[in-house]
Amino acid sequence: MAPAEGRVALCVARFYEELAERLVAGARAALSQAGLNEIDSFDVPGAFELPIAAKYAAESGRYAIVVCLGAVIRGETDHYHWVCAETARGIQNVQLSTGVPCGFGVLTVDTMEQALARVQGGAKRDTGRHAVEAALASLTVKQELVGRRGPAGFAR
Repeated sequence: MAPAEGRVALCVARFYEELAERLVAGARAALSQAGLNEIDSFDVPGAFELPIAAKYAAESGRYAIVVCLGAVIRGETDHYHWVCAETARGIQNVQLSTGVPCGFGVLTVDTMEQALARVQGGAKRDTGRHAVEAALASLTVKQELVGRRGPAGFAR
């Protein structure tokens, strides 16, 4: 495993601090379980800033995966739709353009109660953990394909 393959960047939107802490706790627990302890954390104000933080981390060449964590809770305006869509698009663009798997651990919910059900200790799921698991699954595919020699497809 190359040095970058054991190092992880957590990009964390801190707008909802309690949610951010629970998302980070879930992510760190999953990383520890996977034997990954070289973790750097980068905080940004909100979800909209996650894609640029992820891009900086991915382009640095220091990280095998980048995990983006945060929350967007619906308000009374359509601002919610713009932030959710652009955050998702931006994070997807980072992984597609850099080849560094990015875990999407951004809650997009209607209420704080829904958000609390989807973090570590919640009744529904642990989104921080799931974001790590998804990024690690993509990294496994990447490593398997990099290790294969020779052309793929049909013989001529």
